[in-house]
Amino acid sequence: MSSSFLQKQQHPGYEEASLRIVAEQLPCRELQAGMLLSLMGEPQQYSLPTIFIYGHRASGKSHVVNVLLKELELPHVTISCAECISTALFFEQVLLTFFGGDAAAALPRTSSLSDFVRVYRHHRSRAAVEQTRYIVLEKAELLRDMDANLLPVLVRLQELVEDNVSVLLLSELPWDTFRPSTGCSEPLPLHFPDYSKAELHQILTRDRHPSYSADLYSSYIHILLGVFYAVCRDLRELRHLAALNFSKFCEPVTEGKAKESDTHKLWRNIEPHLKKAMQTVYLREVSSLEWEKMQQVEMKAGPLRGLSAHTHVELPFYSKFLLIAAYLASYNPARTDKRFFVKHHGKIKKTNFLKKNEKTSNHLLGPKPFPLDRLLAIFYSVVDSRVAPTASIFSQISSLVTLQLLTQVSHVDQLDAPKYKCAVSMDFICAISRFGRVCVQVCALFLLVHTHTHGVIYLPRTVNFDIIKYLYDFL
Repeated sequence: MSSSFLQKQQHPGYEEASLRIVAEQLPCRELQAGMLLSLMGEPQQYSLPTIFIYGHRASGKSHVVNVLLKELELPHVTISCAECISTALFFEQVLLTFFGGDAAAALPRTSSLSDFVRVYRHHRSRAAVEQTRYIVLEKAELLRDMDANLLPVLVRLQELVEDNVSVLLLSELPWDTFRPSTGCSEPLPLHFPDYSKAELHQILTRDRHPSYSADLYSSYIHILLGVFYAVCRDLRELRHLAALNFSKFCEPVTEGKAKESDTHKLWRNIEPHLKKAMQTVYLREVSSLEWEKMQQVEMKAGPLRGLSAHTHVELPFYSKFLLIAAYLASYNPARTDKRFFVKHHGKIKKTNFLKKNEKTSNHLLGPKPFPLDRLLAIFYSVVDSRVAPTASIFSQISSLVTLQLLTQVSHVDQLDAPKYKCAVSMDFICAISRFGRVCVQVCALFLLVHTHTHGVIYLPRTVNFDIIKYLYDFL
């Protein structure tokens, strides 16, 4: 390490000096970086045994930690729990980074926690350093699937190995969701909130194309966030979408049909492409290059036609009906369920069972939350076969929430009556419902048939559900 940096470490304002070094690389995360630096302390001093850093995906957790450790030249090892298929692999990677190949080779093939602590203590005395060693564990929530005693040991690792070592746990879940039931020491939590719209705009404008002015790219990002911010807060996803659609936004300027100040013309050119891309957020099934080729082919064939069959062809059969049921529950008043889903409901006039304010189109008011039991009741009514309420159905609901096709509006810890909202558009749900009518053509094109040993060819089960008949706004 350079002598100039050592002088900065010995200066009373070490945290401020360190933050100035990395501030340019951490836009909109200066506060979290400063708090983390204060928790870490100076390299010569003992740091906190465990720091638990949590926040949603793409909120800057890994980026801030990696920038601080690399730019300040602190000894560290970064491990993704998704890549560690065993505890032995985790132990080997830590020892290899801190003490070299001899320490990793000293571990038995079937190493245990006691073996790791023994080898670590032995090589610590031989390769002592004055600075804190940091172990960074990304996707720490996956530690729940590993040995039960691994997480309690990691929280107390500084005490067990008798070394100035600090463990940084990075997770998308709060600590309460996977605290060991056997009990262990509590780490110090540090929360990374989601980026606000202004912060996303500030970060994304840093990626501007050098061939165009900063004002043009800033207006483009403003338009992009205006379309996607309601459904996507993921910085990486937004950055990908910005890079993918910028060439289409600048197309009128490149062809000389508009100037950079003609925002209205640029918006009219990019609007259909952004709306189509919004249907496939988090559901990309092709690469960016193939997506651009598909756009070019469709532009030659004619105007954009909304959602393609590829977007929903991968959804399981019952997930499609769950999504249809969620859409009906979100846009139909609860008192209309008897009219649509009970066979012998009698004659019910439209004006008798609705309030005056419910005569306004529910599609204009937006989706409304509904409880889980109502979703399942509609699902069992519309599905064309008898389905048992198994764990598979509930896991598919969780998958739809993960894909952000459904949004859970109740608290995560509320187990008695969770509530959801449907997050898909009318075009999306109509495409899923109509899929059964064109499924034979799609199967023929993509060879989605299954040939059994007896030579009989079966087509996959289709939806073919006329959702318009079940929507109150279209009666």
